[in-house]
Amino acid sequence: MSKTVLVVYAHPEPTSLTRRFVSETVQTLEQQGHKVLQSDLYGMGWKATFDEGDFPGRINHNRLSFIQESEHAYTTGQQTQDVVTEQHKLLAADAVIFHFPLWWFGMPAILKGWIDRVYAYGFAYGYKGEGNRYRYGDGILKGKRALLSVMVGGPADDYTPRGINGPLDELLFPITHGALFFPGLDVLPTHAIYGAGKLEEAAAEAEFAAWRLRLQHIFKEAPIPFRRQNSEDYQHNILADHIAAGETGLTIHVDN
Repeated sequence: MSKTVLVVYAHPEPTSLTRRFVSETVQTLEQQGHKVLQSDLYGMGWKATFDEGDFPGRINHNRLSFIQESEHAYTTGQQTQDVVTEQHKLLAADAVIFHFPLWWFGMPAILKGWIDRVYAYGFAYGYKGEGNRYRYGDGILKGKRALLSVMVGGPADDYTPRGINGPLDELLFPITHGALFFPGLDVLPTHAIYGAGKLEEAAAEAEFAAWRLRLQHIFKEAPIPFRRQNSEDYQHNILADHIAAGETGLTIHVDN
Protein backbone atom coordinates (compact mmCIF):
# COMPACT_ATOMS: atom_id res chain seq x y z
CA MET A 1 0.00 0.00 0.00
CA SER A 2 1.33 3.42 -0.96
CA LYS A 3 2.36 5.71 1.90
CA THR A 4 3.57 9.27 2.24
CA VAL A 5 7.05 9.82 3.63
CA LEU A 6 8.54 13.17 4.63
CA VAL A 7 12.32 13.41 4.24
CA VAL A 8 13.90 16.21 6.28
CA TYR A 9 17.60 16.77 5.73
CA ALA A 10 20.33 19.12 6.80
CA HIS A 11 23.62 19.38 4.93
CA PRO A 12 24.79 22.28 2.76
CA GLU A 13 27.05 20.25 0.46
CA PRO A 14 25.29 18.49 -2.47
CA THR A 15 28.07 15.88 -2.81
CA SER A 16 28.12 14.98 0.89
CA LEU A 17 27.37 11.46 2.08
CA THR A 18 24.26 12.82 3.78
CA ARG A 19 22.90 14.18 0.51
CA ARG A 20 23.79 10.97 -1.32
CA PHE A 21 21.75 9.05 1.24
CA VAL A 22 18.86 11.45 0.67
CA SER A 23 18.95 10.68 -3.04
CA GLU A 24 18.95 6.95 -2.30
CA THR A 25 16.00 7.42 0.05
CA VAL A 26 13.88 9.35 -2.43
CA GLN A 27 14.64 6.99 -5.32
CA THR A 28 14.04 3.83 -3.28
CA LEU A 29 10.77 5.00 -1.73
CA GLU A 30 9.40 6.23 -5.04
CA GLN A 31 10.29 2.93 -6.67
CA GLN A 32 8.24 1.25 -3.96
CA GLY A 33 5.29 3.44 -4.95
CA HIS A 34 5.40 5.79 -1.99
CA LYS A 35 4.89 9.53 -2.22
CA VAL A 36 7.91 11.49 -0.97
CA LEU A 37 7.79 14.98 0.49
CA GLN A 38 11.09 16.79 1.03
CA SER A 39 12.38 19.52 3.32
CA ASP A 40 15.89 20.52 2.25
CA LEU A 41 16.61 22.91 5.11
CA TYR A 42 19.73 24.51 3.64
CA GLY A 43 18.20 24.65 0.18
CA MET A 44 15.09 26.31 1.63
CA GLY A 45 17.17 28.86 3.50
CA TRP A 46 15.34 27.76 6.63
CA LYS A 47 15.32 30.33 9.42
CA ALA A 48 16.93 28.50 12.32
CA THR A 49 16.41 31.07 15.05
CA PHE A 50 13.19 30.97 17.05
CA ASP A 51 12.49 34.58 17.97
CA GLU A 52 9.99 37.43 17.81
CA GLY A 53 9.92 37.14 14.03
CA ASP A 54 7.87 33.98 14.42
CA PHE A 55 4.99 35.91 15.96
CA PRO A 56 3.77 38.64 13.60
CA GLY A 57 0.63 39.12 15.69
CA ARG A 58 2.11 39.28 19.18
CA ILE A 59 -0.28 39.72 22.09
CA ASN A 60 2.37 40.93 24.53
CA HIS A 61 4.91 43.42 23.20
CA ASN A 62 6.52 44.01 26.58
CA ARG A 63 7.90 40.52 27.17
CA LEU A 64 8.32 37.63 24.75
CA SER A 65 6.72 34.52 26.22
CA PHE A 66 7.30 31.76 23.70
CA ILE A 67 4.58 29.43 24.96
CA GLN A 68 1.98 32.19 25.11
CA GLU A 69 2.83 33.61 21.69
CA SER A 70 3.22 30.19 20.08
CA GLU A 71 -0.19 29.08 21.31
CA HIS A 72 -1.78 32.33 20.16
CA ALA A 73 -0.17 32.17 16.71
CA TYR A 74 -1.12 28.51 16.23
CA THR A 75 -4.71 28.72 17.44
CA THR A 76 -5.52 31.97 15.61
CA GLY A 77 -3.87 31.07 12.30
CA GLN A 78 -1.12 33.68 12.60
CA GLN A 79 1.96 31.49 12.23
CA THR A 80 4.49 32.29 9.53
CA GLN A 81 3.83 30.46 6.27
CA ASP A 82 7.06 28.46 6.33
CA VAL A 83 6.08 26.93 9.67
CA VAL A 84 2.53 26.18 8.49
CA THR A 85 3.88 24.42 5.40
CA GLU A 86 6.12 22.14 7.46
CA GLN A 87 3.31 21.32 9.88
CA HIS A 88 1.11 20.32 6.96
CA LYS A 89 3.88 18.03 5.69
CA LEU A 90 4.11 16.34 9.08
CA LEU A 91 0.37 15.82 9.23
CA ALA A 92 0.32 14.39 5.70
CA ALA A 93 3.19 11.98 6.31
CA ASP A 94 2.91 8.37 7.45
CA ALA A 95 6.63 8.38 8.27
CA VAL A 96 9.38 10.96 8.67
CA ILE A 97 13.05 10.31 7.90
CA PHE A 98 15.70 12.71 9.17
CA HIS A 99 19.08 12.76 7.41
CA PHE A 100 21.86 14.71 9.09
CA PRO A 101 25.52 14.58 10.15
CA LEU A 102 26.35 14.31 13.83
CA TRP A 103 27.86 17.69 14.65
CA TRP A 104 29.15 18.17 18.19
CA PHE A 105 27.13 15.23 19.49
CA GLY A 106 23.83 16.42 18.12
CA MET A 107 21.95 17.63 15.08
CA PRO A 108 22.99 20.68 13.02
CA ALA A 109 21.60 23.96 14.36
CA ILE A 110 19.38 24.43 11.32
CA LEU A 111 17.58 21.14 12.05
CA LYS A 112 17.20 22.00 15.73
CA GLY A 113 15.72 25.31 14.55
CA TRP A 114 13.23 23.41 12.40
CA ILE A 115 12.01 21.56 15.49
CA ASP A 116 11.99 24.72 17.62
CA ARG A 117 9.81 26.59 15.16
CA VAL A 118 7.58 23.87 13.70
CA TYR A 119 6.72 22.29 17.05
CA ALA A 120 4.24 24.97 18.09
CA TYR A 121 2.35 24.96 21.36
CA GLY A 122 -0.98 23.29 20.69
CA PHE A 123 0.61 21.29 17.88
CA ALA A 124 3.54 19.22 19.18
CA TYR A 125 3.10 20.06 22.84
CA GLY A 126 0.19 21.35 24.85
CA TYR A 127 -1.89 19.22 22.50
CA LYS A 128 -5.66 19.78 22.66
CA GLY A 129 -5.10 22.43 25.30
CA GLU A 130 -4.38 19.66 27.82
CA GLY A 131 -0.90 20.66 28.94
CA ASN A 132 1.26 17.56 29.42
CA ARG A 133 -1.52 14.99 29.11
CA TYR A 134 -0.78 13.94 25.53
CA ARG A 135 2.92 13.25 25.21
CA TYR A 136 5.47 10.41 25.18
CA GLY A 137 3.53 8.05 22.97
CA ASP A 138 0.45 10.19 22.52
CA GLY A 139 -0.05 13.46 20.68
CA ILE A 140 -0.74 14.90 17.28
CA LEU A 141 1.78 12.64 15.49
CA LYS A 142 0.63 9.37 17.08
CA GLY A 143 0.43 6.52 14.58
CA LYS A 144 3.23 7.88 12.39
CA ARG A 145 6.80 6.59 12.27
CA ALA A 146 10.17 8.31 12.49
CA LEU A 147 13.70 7.23 11.60
CA LEU A 148 17.06 8.96 12.03
CA SER A 149 19.76 8.45 9.41
CA VAL A 150 22.91 9.84 10.97
CA MET A 151 26.36 10.30 9.46
CA VAL A 152 28.96 9.94 12.23
CA GLY A 153 32.52 11.08 11.62
CA GLY A 154 34.20 8.93 14.26
CA PRO A 155 34.66 5.16 14.41
CA ALA A 156 31.96 2.91 15.82
CA ASP A 157 34.12 1.88 18.80
CA ASP A 158 34.05 5.45 20.13
CA TYR A 159 30.25 5.19 20.48
CA THR A 160 30.00 1.84 22.25
CA PRO A 161 28.75 1.64 25.86
CA ARG A 162 32.33 2.07 27.11
CA GLY A 163 33.55 4.19 24.23
CA ILE A 164 34.95 7.63 24.95
CA ASN A 165 32.07 9.49 23.23
CA GLY A 166 29.35 7.50 24.96
CA PRO A 167 26.65 5.30 23.40
CA LEU A 168 25.11 6.86 20.31
CA ASP A 169 21.58 5.91 21.42
CA GLU A 170 22.05 7.90 24.61
CA LEU A 171 23.57 10.88 22.79
CA LEU A 172 20.52 10.91 20.51
CA PHE A 173 18.00 10.27 23.29
CA PRO A 174 16.90 13.94 23.42
CA ILE A 175 15.95 13.56 19.75
CA THR A 176 14.49 10.06 19.63
CA HIS A 177 12.68 10.05 22.96
CA GLY A 178 12.25 13.81 23.25
CA ALA A 179 11.66 15.48 19.89
CA LEU A 180 10.11 12.42 18.22
CA PHE A 181 8.42 10.16 20.79
CA PHE A 182 7.16 13.15 22.81
CA PRO A 183 4.57 14.21 20.17
CA GLY A 184 3.58 10.60 19.53
CA LEU A 185 5.85 9.25 16.80
CA ASP A 186 6.85 5.59 16.82
CA VAL A 187 10.64 5.82 16.56
CA LEU A 188 12.63 3.17 14.72
CA PRO A 189 16.19 2.27 15.77
CA THR A 190 18.69 4.82 14.47
CA HIS A 191 20.55 4.04 11.26
CA ALA A 192 24.13 5.22 11.77
CA ILE A 193 27.06 5.30 9.36
CA TYR A 194 30.41 5.54 11.16
CA GLY A 195 33.62 6.97 9.77
CA ALA A 196 31.47 8.88 7.30
CA GLY A 197 34.17 11.36 6.34
CA LYS A 198 36.64 8.69 5.25
CA LEU A 199 34.34 6.10 3.74
CA GLU A 200 35.78 4.45 0.64
CA GLU A 201 33.47 4.19 -2.36
CA ALA A 202 33.12 0.41 -2.11
CA ALA A 203 32.16 0.73 1.54
CA ALA A 204 29.72 3.52 0.70
CA GLU A 205 28.03 1.35 -1.91
CA ALA A 206 27.64 -1.42 0.65
CA GLU A 207 26.07 1.08 3.07
CA PHE A 208 23.66 2.28 0.37
CA ALA A 209 22.60 -1.32 -0.29
CA ALA A 210 21.96 -1.89 3.42
CA TRP A 211 19.96 1.34 3.60
CA ARG A 212 17.81 0.40 0.61
CA LEU A 213 17.03 -2.90 2.30
CA ARG A 214 16.14 -1.07 5.51
CA LEU A 215 13.72 1.19 3.64
CA GLN A 216 11.85 -1.81 2.27
CA HIS A 217 10.75 -2.62 5.82
CA ILE A 218 10.20 0.86 7.21
CA PHE A 219 6.50 0.24 7.77
CA LYS A 220 6.98 -3.26 9.22
CA GLU A 221 9.96 -2.81 11.53
CA ALA A 222 9.36 -2.76 15.28
CA PRO A 223 9.93 0.66 16.88
CA ILE A 224 12.07 1.34 19.94
CA PRO A 225 9.90 0.21 22.89
CA PHE A 226 9.88 3.52 24.74
CA ARG A 227 7.58 3.43 27.76
CA ARG A 228 4.40 5.43 27.22
CA GLN A 229 3.50 8.14 29.67
CA ASN A 230 -0.18 7.22 29.77
CA SER A 231 0.43 3.65 30.82
CA GLU A 232 0.77 1.91 34.16
CA ASP A 233 4.55 2.25 33.92
CA TYR A 234 4.45 5.78 35.34
CA GLN A 235 2.88 7.22 38.46
CA HIS A 236 2.73 11.03 38.41
CA ASN A 237 5.32 10.95 35.61
CA ILE A 238 7.78 8.94 37.75
CA LEU A 239 8.63 5.39 36.73
CA ALA A 240 6.85 2.93 39.02
CA ASP A 241 9.03 1.50 41.78
CA HIS A 242 8.68 -2.10 40.62
CA ILE A 243 10.03 -1.32 37.13
CA ALA A 244 13.81 -1.37 36.74
CA ALA A 245 14.03 -1.28 40.53
CA GLY A 246 17.19 0.37 41.78
CA GLU A 247 18.23 1.48 38.30
CA THR A 248 18.53 5.01 36.97
CA GLY A 249 19.53 6.65 33.70
CA LEU A 250 17.98 6.98 30.29
CA THR A 251 17.64 3.30 29.53
CA ILE A 252 15.01 2.70 32.22
CA HIS A 253 12.54 4.49 29.92
CA VAL A 254 12.93 1.76 27.31
CA ASP A 255 10.96 -1.43 27.89
CA ASN A 256 13.54 -4.06 27.11
